[in-house]
Amino acid sequence: MAYVDTLKTFVRVYELGSMSAAARDLRVSAAVSSSRISDLEKSLGVRLFNRTTRSLRATAHGELFYKGAIKILDTIREVEGGIAEITAQPKGTLFISAPLALGKRLVAPLIPCFKADYPDINVRLRLSDRKVDIAQEGLDAAFVLGPLPDSDLRVRAIHAFERVLVASPGYVKKHGNPRDGEAIIADGHKCLLLRYPGATEFYWNLLVDGEVRGFHPEGSLESDDGDVLTAWALADCGIASKTRYDVASHLDAGTLVEVATATPPTPQPFSCLYPHKRLQDPKVKLFIDHVIKGIRAEIDRTAAATSSGKI
Repeated sequence: MAYVDTLKTFVRVYELGSMSAAARDLRVSAAVSSSRISDLEKSLGVRLFNRTTRSLRATAHGELFYKGAIKILDTIREVEGGIAEITAQPKGTLFISAPLALGKRLVAPLIPCFKADYPDINVRLRLSDRKVDIAQEGLDAAFVLGPLPDSDLRVRAIHAFERVLVASPGYVKKHGNPRDGEAIIADGHKCLLLRYPGATEFYWNLLVDGEVRGFHPEGSLESDDGDVLTAWALADCGIASKTRYDVASHLDAGTLVEVATATPPTPQPFSCLYPHKRLQDPKVKLFIDHVIKGIRAEIDRTAAATSSGKI
């Protein structure tokens, strides 16, 4: 399997543009990663990457070899998946991503049960509210909150989460409860913003007379972690746009209240994305089916326990 490991290293170096990043991703040392690439170049008799102290780029030979390496690894994965299906013993490693809050509350709790049922499958779960690139990051599946970009990825719809604009009673007492999105902007309300490196859209989509309008909120506090925004809202710092699921307990307890209810945010879809070839691997299908079933059951339980009955 040494050559297969070398191909995997080459693919991750190409996709991540870094020997050290590929090494960390594959859990090997940077020296091992570099050695594998050097040995591969010697075997092929060509240079696959142009290296400088600051950058690493694939050569024309490297571009060509990447296309072939991907096909080889996909074929190996399909064959291994077919054998695992026959023997009913799926094994290997799954690379999964999910948004921070929903990942912690909905995805992560379902993994121990999955691991108990399939002890030979390893799961690497990455939680982040930033947008992920499934191909670039080598993911088998990504759970995504929000509108989906056009792509050739497969999609499994899970749930459409209601969104609400919320603030603490203390904030409302001091600054008032804006009736709608226009009042938020006109009255200069402090807004708590979810932003992360590479983000390009800084607006809230609100429903105005049945139509979607984009509002550009302003505020001096922003974070790339949605849970941080909730904590700031609880601390009387401003208005946050959250899924009702995230703040259901706070709304029931009265520690947060809905604001600008005349123009509520648009619902946000929660979906699972995956490359179409990956679902031919039994362990990917098993994991996605297990998690989606568990998420839907948890959403139903949470909705039934809330005063509104909605999530």
